[in-house]
Amino acid sequence: MSSKKLITVFGATGAQGKSVVQALLSDGSFKVRAVTRDPTKPVAQKMVSQGVEVVKGDFDKEGDIKAAMQGAYGCFFVTNFIEHQQKDLEVKQGQTAANVAKALGIKHFIYSGLQNVNRETGGKLQVPHFDGKGEVEEYLRKIGVPATSLRLPAYFENFLSFFKPHNVPNKNVYTVAMPMGDVPLDGMAVEDFGPVVVSVLKNPNEYIGKDITLSTDLLTIDEYCATLSECLGKNIQNAKMSVEDYEKLGFTMAKELANMFRYYMMRPKRDIPLTVKLNPKARNFKQWVTDNKDKFSDL
Repeated sequence: MSSKKLITVFGATGAQGKSVVQALLSDGSFKVRAVTRDPTKPVAQKMVSQGVEVVKGDFDKEGDIKAAMQGAYGCFFVTNFIEHQQKDLEVKQGQTAANVAKALGIKHFIYSGLQNVNRETGGKLQVPHFDGKGEVEEYLRKIGVPATSLRLPAYFENFLSFFKPHNVPNKNVYTVAMPMGDVPLDGMAVEDFGPVVVSVLKNPNEYIGKDITLSTDLLTIDEYCATLSECLGKNIQNAKMSVEDYEKLGFTMAKELANMFRYYMMRPKRDIPLTVKLNPKARNFKQWVTDNKDKFSDL
């Protein structure tokens, strides 16, 4: 019978959870239980073939969360704001998980958190997908759950989706619309997140009670574009969009993301040296683009 401690990974088929599961498997120090709403997904079935215990779980059902944590030493918990875009629901899910962890005696709760921007700015900026996670961080501390919050920066992968370079009609030019002006923006590949979680789990005395702000690179949008141009052989430029113009784009989260960029322009401190200590193989932006050239092939 294995003496390895069990780690429950919530949101196991999402970008963060998947990275955590694979890093735990590669390290081999822990048993892994993956929680997903749909265990029949191909990505979940692949985990089963790798020896992972995959269980069905709904974040809105306390019984599911309790069953998933039963017998675990620790857990990784991440919520999905984009799915429902309701801060109160995200807070409720996080607090329910915290209560269950406290009741079951979970020894290390790793939370994918973010800053409470509303509190940090005295109510001047509201960024619900940050603020809710910040409230959960505060709740974990309040009720005494042994927790570490890991705060990811902007994903490098966003350059493949939300902030993908767009072709300017009738010109051989692509632009990136990220309203940061000349202020540098922290970033990291979510693919490199999993080993950070493993390092934190293996060093509980050092990291329990800490909020760790991650980053592997700090570049201006001009510098991000220059790196993309160099690596991809395309003319990629900063669209020089203002945060006010971004806010007027009118899509569902335009105002919220505009406030996120306003917060980023306040230069919240992040810790690149600690991030690299936790994952020595974590890549900077140029290394990540070089490794993912094929994903930009449609430019």
